[in-house]
Amino acid sequence: MDNKRKNIKRNEIMSLIITLIIIVLINIIGSFVYTRFDLTSEKRYTLSDTSKEILKDLDDYVYFRVYLEGDFPAGFKKLRKETKEMLDEFRAYSKFIDYEFINPSESDDPTERQETYKILWQNGLNYYTETVQTNNGMQQIMIWPGIIMSYRENELAIDLLSGQSGQSQETVLNNSAQDLEYKLISAIKEIATVNRRTVAFSEGHGELADLEIYDIANTLAQKYNIRRATLNGQLNALLKRDFDRDSSIVIKPAFDALIIAKPTQPFSEKDKFIIDQYIMYGGKVMWLLDPVSASMDSLQSAESTMGLAQNLNLDDMLFNYGLRLNKNLLLAYPCAQIGLVTGQGNNLQSVLLPWYYFPLLNPASEHPIVRNLEAVKAEFVSSLEPTTSAPEIQKIPLLKTSDYTKTASAPVFISLEILNERPNASMFPQKGMTTAFLLHGSFKSLYEYRLPEAITESAEMGFKSNSVNTSMIVISDGDIIRNQLAQLDYAKKNNKRVGSPLPLGYDQYTNITYGNKQFIENAVSYLLEGEGLISIRSRELKIRLLDMNKVNSKPIMWQIINVVVPSALVIILGIVLAVLRKKKFTK
Repeated sequence: MDNKRKNIKRNEIMSLIITLIIIVLINIIGSFVYTRFDLTSEKRYTLSDTSKEILKDLDDYVYFRVYLEGDFPAGFKKLRKETKEMLDEFRAYSKFIDYEFINPSESDDPTERQETYKILWQNGLNYYTETVQTNNGMQQIMIWPGIIMSYRENELAIDLLSGQSGQSQETVLNNSAQDLEYKLISAIKEIATVNRRTVAFSEGHGELADLEIYDIANTLAQKYNIRRATLNGQLNALLKRDFDRDSSIVIKPAFDALIIAKPTQPFSEKDKFIIDQYIMYGGKVMWLLDPVSASMDSLQSAESTMGLAQNLNLDDMLFNYGLRLNKNLLLAYPCAQIGLVTGQGNNLQSVLLPWYYFPLLNPASEHPIVRNLEAVKAEFVSSLEPTTSAPEIQKIPLLKTSDYTKTASAPVFISLEILNERPNASMFPQKGMTTAFLLHGSFKSLYEYRLPEAITESAEMGFKSNSVNTSMIVISDGDIIRNQLAQLDYAKKNNKRVGSPLPLGYDQYTNITYGNKQFIENAVSYLLEGEGLISIRSRELKIRLLDMNKVNSKPIMWQIINVVVPSALVIILGIVLAVLRKKKFTK
């Protein structure tokens, strides 16, 4: 009996020693070979291939000063945890990633704290105030959910919160956690890029003014060089002509992308030729055009106006590239709302009513540019349709109206009386109409058979009849890229200057932010860089939030399930194992 007990004891000791050796070996191997098991269905904790490539290409240290340290509400603590895990993940693929978490409110000296806040504000971070319960009662604290990233002599501010106005704090914080990889990787790429690409906005044809594209230009300027390009019949407006070593002429695009934002005057044949040859040499173009001219300004003093077909002299050019711009206006529901003043005398009041001429556009495909995109607000938009003139061009629909759509051919009588009509199926007999396309492939020049040989054979002219593989995006609404300017009422309420530009996609009348800005950002990013970073941003990550209605309806039951039941199971399992062990050794 004693020998049997000794054997059992010896075997247990050997098992313990073998287990410890295995654990030590696993840790030694783990210190050299990094791996992580992501069991989520959407692989939310797995870095994309694009992120890994950007991290592996780093050749100097990127230092993150994260201002998410302190006594925060649970949601911000979760964001801190997610940020730390993401930075640790980055470290696994690059030795040049380093970080520290800083509490900006750590000092007991109010003057020192205010000086710290001032420095963070000047560096581009935003603060948020939260009311929390402390030992001294309810207290308001300042939270700076952001990062100051340093690379060599450059610094870049990263705001970690992302969400739309009107969303709950829980949703905003969950969205922020999901956007971490995109925000951090795009910031690394931005700060480490030496030769920035150049985006030009065309001018000279009544395009949107600087204030009207102020927000998107400022946003794009964080990643690209922003320029203005005046065509005016100048051959070198969009192309650079240089000489190589053997004195041959080398022609290249002067800009990486060209944005034509809501022109209102026709393009001359010379200017069309300049754009055509820019495309033939690989230039990327984003067209934002209004086939029908209509404006809300006309409805300020009258109850009706007319939408008239607009001649930009671009129809033959775009038809040749594979698209037809239809001279119509689309009415659809759901749509954006506009304010209408009702009542008489001192009883005037403003009510918000659906304006069917401002349809909300949704993704028309699963392309990364529009995947998981919020609704985009359009204003007097027209339909687009592919042509058979360019069968070799890939035509991918990007945006469309809802399944409740009506088409009105120009000239269109536009009246405020439609605000009194409630939406119904008979009003909108058509399904969703496409309003934006991505075209990709080798385009044929519009001027292939239109020019004399003296021009087409000229080395200095460098005429090309077929393009290299390139892309363009055509959108049948110029207002998609236009930001609103602060009106008197909004300026007074928000302490802003009248006429100052507001964020793109934000509607000051309804306080709703639409997906216009993200759409334009994605579109430009795709034209210049391909799917890389957009694929990170457009990953489908499920937000698994608690159903607060169920939680609040039966709080005791959920507390028992989450606290008492797991503890009881552990106790029962322990008792069962103890009984079985006792029986085993009794025998």
